[in-house]
Order: sequence, then structure tokens, then C-alpha cells
Amino acid sequence: MKKNTLVVAWLFALWLPFAHSLADVLPLAKDLHEAVVQVDVQVKDMHGRSEQRSIPVTTFKPDGDGPFPLLVLNHGRAVSREKRANPLRFRYEQQARYFVGKGFVVMVPTRVGYGQAQVDAFDPESSGTCSQPQIEPLSLAASDQVLAVVAHARSLPFVDASRWWVAGQSVGGLISVATVWRQPPGLQGGINFSGGTGGNPELRPGRPCGATQIAQLWKARAAQAQVPMLWLYWENDLYWGPDQPRAWHQAWREGGGQAQLKMLEPVGKDGHLGFSADMDHWTPVLDQFLARWQITQSALPEQPQPSGFAEIGESDKVPVSAAQRQDLYARFLASPLPRAFAIGPQGAAGFATGDWAVGRALGFCQSRRGARCQLYAVDKQVVWRN
Repeated sequence: MKKNTLVVAWLFALWLPFAHSLADVLPLAKDLHEAVVQVDVQVKDMHGRSEQRSIPVTTFKPDGDGPFPLLVLNHGRAVSREKRANPLRFRYEQQARYFVGKGFVVMVPTRVGYGQAQVDAFDPESSGTCSQPQIEPLSLAASDQVLAVVAHARSLPFVDASRWWVAGQSVGGLISVATVWRQPPGLQGGINFSGGTGGNPELRPGRPCGATQIAQLWKARAAQAQVPMLWLYWENDLYWGPDQPRAWHQAWREGGGQAQLKMLEPVGKDGHLGFSADMDHWTPVLDQFLARWQITQSALPEQPQPSGFAEIGESDKVPVSAAQRQDLYARFLASPLPRAFAIGPQGAAGFATGDWAVGRALGFCQSRRGARCQLYAVDKQVVWRN
């Protein structure tokens, strides 16, 4: 075994005592080398109260020793404190699979005030009243935690923290913008999925608190930003509506920031959920953005051609157990298109239908066992080859 491999294995072994309680609730994806580590952070709220806390950070990595470039992926903010208590830690497993497939180590911090890190009433991301919200304090408190995660990553031999990106959804997208304007060393670019704050789809659909304050802040700070960004929003976002993202983008550009805005077609009932529900459409856009840095590898295997191994309805020929044929494969056959079914060694199998079906099917098949799965069928065609 190579020296670097031994070091990586030793580091992951050290992480396990920190991870065991969370892993009991949320099993680790073995094929992504998922691990959980506690990272100390210093945060300050809008009132100037400063606290040191420890937050759980979920890590996914590609196979091998690396070092790999880093992506810090940031979650959003639920409207109520009760909802912010769950999940215990953020994972974004399916989205992380895309980024790991592109060659990144992915770190997902569960920030102070959320999940396991919600230890008391201290909420550094509170922005005050709806009429006069304070956007910059929450932006700094949250991005401070991003920088603490990157500082931790610099100590890991499988991470190349001289090349890292920041990404996030909703408030996590706002955090990406804040991190970019702070110009931390090694940052290459930022990705903003539906970024903003102050939205309430039930009480104020499309009319967020603080929209003007966000525009003013981003315009004022944009000149400090030195790296390009990609902003992805959906036309039917119930938090911001279709016009506010365009106004925020215009403010950022007028301030001197670099950002490509991509407004995607409506998806589902609320496009604010597009980060999770519309991977088929945002992943190609992100592929083009990352190609600027010669990150061009596909996050999915090339979809094979029909193999002639069997017809799609010949369940008895599927090389899985009889129980899986009667249950899992039968449910696959009853599912609408698009769909995919994957199988692997030691009885592993999984299927998915709908958005990013191939990637999700492979992930469901191989995640807990760590087995490497292959596609058996896609849509109405069997593609399996022995």
C-alpha cells in the first residue's frame, strides 16, 4: 500500500468516532467514501455576539489518493426554527455524486443554528425584521464557516485547497456570493443555485423581504470579487419570483462582479427546489462552466446501447435474486420514463425514475455496500452486458 493511501486511511479512521452517532441515523455512502468530521468555527451574529462552536461537515471523495480539488456545498435556511432542526446534518448525496463524478472532494457543512449544530437560541444567520433586514452580518457569519471548512481541508492530503469552489442553494447561494466577494486564497469560482434570503412561499410568494437590501449589498461588494460565478434560477421560484433574480444579477454586474445568469424553465410546483428536482437541466450548464478550468470528465458513465441480452419485460433473465425481480424490478417496469435500473455484485440493485434517473439508479445501487454497479436497463431497453 502506498504511503499516501495509508495516510488517507488513517485520517478517515480518526474521523469515525466523530461520525458514529450521525452515521447511525444517516448511513454513510461507502462508494463515495462518505465521512463526518467536526470543525470548530467562530461566528458573530448581527448584534455582535461572538461564539465558538463545532459543526458537522459531511465529506465525499473520489476513489484514489488525490489530491483533488475541493467544492464546499452550502445548504439553505428553513423559515422556522423547528424546521431548521432537521436534518441532523446536510448531505445532498445525489448532487454530491455529480461533483465527485467531476473529480471534486465535496464538503457539506451543517452550519451553526441547524440540525445537530442547533444547540441553543444563538442564531448567527438571523437578519432581523422584514422591513429592514441586515443581510451582511448573516452573509459574513455563514461565509466564515465556509472559510473554516476550507482551513480544515488544507490539512488533508487528499485535498488540493489551492483549487476550490463554493456552491450553495437558497441562503447557501447567497453564501456563495459572499464567499466570492471576500476573495479567499485558492478560490476559483462560485455557483449560486436560487440564492437569496427572506423568502416565504406561503405568506409572500415571489415577494421576499430584503430584496432591495440584497441588491444594494451585492452591488456594493461586487467590485471586490475576482473570480467568475454561475447563477442558476428557475422561472417559477416561489421564494423570489422570476424578476428578482434578474435584478440581483444586474446589481452584481453593475458593481463589477462576474456572473453568468441562467434562468431555467419552470420545474414542478416550485422552481426553488430545482437544485434537487432538476438535475437533468442544470448539470449540462454546470458542465460548460467547469470546462473553463479543464474539468471536463463526465459525472455519469456513457449510456450504453441496447445489448440484446433480454427484452425489457423478461424479468426472469435479470441477474438478481427472485425476490428483487418480483419487487424491485417489477416496480421499475411499472415506473414512467425516464427510468433506469442498475445491478452490482453481492446482490446490489437499485432503480430510479424521473430526474437524473441514471445517476440516481447507480447511486441507490452502490451507495451503502460500496459496490460498483452497472446499468441493466434504461427506459425501455436492456443495456446489460456480462
